[in-house]
Amino acid sequence: VQLQASGGGLVQAGGSLSVSCAASGRTFSRYGMGWFRQAPGKEREFVSLITWNGRDTYYADSVKGRFTISRDNAENTVTVYLQMNNLKPEDTAVYYCAATTFSGWATKAYEYDYWGQGTLVTVSS
Repeated sequence: VQLQASGGGLVQAGGSLSVSCAASGRTFSRYGMGWFRQAPGKEREFVSLITWNGRDTYYADSVKGRFTISRDNAENTVTVYLQMNNLKPEDTAVYYCAATTFSGWATKAYEYDYWGQGTLVTVSS
């Protein structure tokens, strides 16, 4: 099982960045996929999730209207994207993708079964 996040980097406030996560080794096309983030000295927090079929999405209030989650359910690898626009310095964090079989709105870390290694997003002011 592998969840490989990529695409992080340094961007100025107001800019855009896209991170992605390639999940393989399970039938991740049947998993809900989520993004979490953890800023230095802070707890990991929920950012967004997308249902297994991509029909429903959910966002934390802090990113609603600025971030967009999407997914591509290819046969062997599921790729989940997080498009981040109008970035703010407070969006600076390590972003983690995760997979869940939870049937409801999985916004808690313990509701996820598999995790990627994280990718760093730094927003400068």
